[in-house]
Amino acid sequence: MPVRRIENPGSIIERKEATPPGEDAEKGLITLPGEAERDIEDLGGGSYLTTKLDTVVNWARGNSLWPMPFGTACCAIEFMSMVSSHYDIARFGAEVVRFSPRQADLMIVAGTVVDKMAPVMKKIYDQMPEPKYVIAMGACASSGGMFRTYSVTQGVDEIIPVDVYVPGCPPRPEALIEGIMQVQRLLDERARASRGAAPLRPATVAAR
Repeated sequence: MPVRRIENPGSIIERKEATPPGEDAEKGLITLPGEAERDIEDLGGGSYLTTKLDTVVNWARGNSLWPMPFGTACCAIEFMSMVSSHYDIARFGAEVVRFSPRQADLMIVAGTVVDKMAPVMKKIYDQMPEPKYVIAMGACASSGGMFRTYSVTQGVDEIIPVDVYVPGCPPRPEALIEGIMQVQRLLDERARASRGAAPLRPATVAAR
C-alpha cells in the first residue's frame, strides 16, 4: 500500500496515513496449534480467531502462569537463576513472579519444608485462586531428600496436591523450565480429559 504523506507544517513529526484494519500484517486468519487454517472471504478484511472456548482459555492460562515461589533452601537459588535474563523464562509466559498468593496460580515449592513450616505453606496454597498448580522442586520438596527425620515433611504432597515433580539436589534451572512446560502440557491434557478421558497422574520431569 503506497504511503501518502500528510502535510502539517505545524508539527515536527513526520506523519503518514494509518493502515486500514485487517491489512498488511493483520490480514489473514489467526489459528491456534492444532486448528486447521482456513480462509475467510468477504468478512470485512479483519483478523478472526476460530477455535473452541476451552481451548483458547487453557492456551491463555498455560502461557500466562504467574509463579508464587515458596523458597526455603538452595533450590530457591536455582529458581532465582531461572528467572534471570540468561534463561529468559518470559519465552514461556511465566516471568511475572508474584509474592502474593491471591495474584498467583503456580506455586513452586523450592527447598526443605519442616513440620513447623507446613501449615504456613498450606495456608498460602489455600489463598491462591482456582485453578492453581504446584511444582515440587528438588529432592527435599518431592520426598524429604536426605533429611530422614521426624521434623521434616517427607514430601510436600503430604500437605498439598502436587502436579509436577522436578527431581535433583538441586535441579538445574533448565529442569525447572521443563517442569513449567510440563504444567503447560498438563493444562492441555486436562482440557481433553474433561471431555471424558481418564484422569491424569502426576508427572515427573527427568533430572538434568
